[in-house]
Amino acid sequence: MSVKRRLARLNKYFGNRIVGRILPAMPGFGAVYHKGRKSGREYRTPVKVFKKNGHIILSLPYGPESDWVKNVIAAGGCEIKTRGKRIPVVAPQVYIDDNPDIPAFLRWALQRLHIDEFISLKIVEVETGAAAERV
Repeated sequence: MSVKRRLARLNKYFGNRIVGRILPAMPGFGAVYHKGRKSGREYRTPVKVFKKNGHIILSLPYGPESDWVKNVIAAGGCEIKTRGKRIPVVAPQVYIDDNPDIPAFLRWALQRLHIDEFISLKIVEVETGAAAERV
């Protein structure tokens, strides 16, 4: 098992439970709410969030083999909670970008940590007002 996968496993069982409730309230962070592929149970995973052109971009420090990434891909989407709001997102696309279009300091930090995998999710526009009430 690679070092990345061992760190991911450790973080899954310990780190996420400690910071999982605090981190999503911080600027630039959020939580992915997803359902297990087999269990159907809802899970929450803290993530680094970037918004760009109607999409939410999440860095994948442990790669696309993470359970939460597999769950989101299998379901075709999830919800992201950031800044106190849950945002529905769809159409997950995993990609590699060694020079992501994100703020310079964060790009530098991700490059130093050899993080070049990301997942892009399209933000679902939710109707509000009278039109939504009629549905």
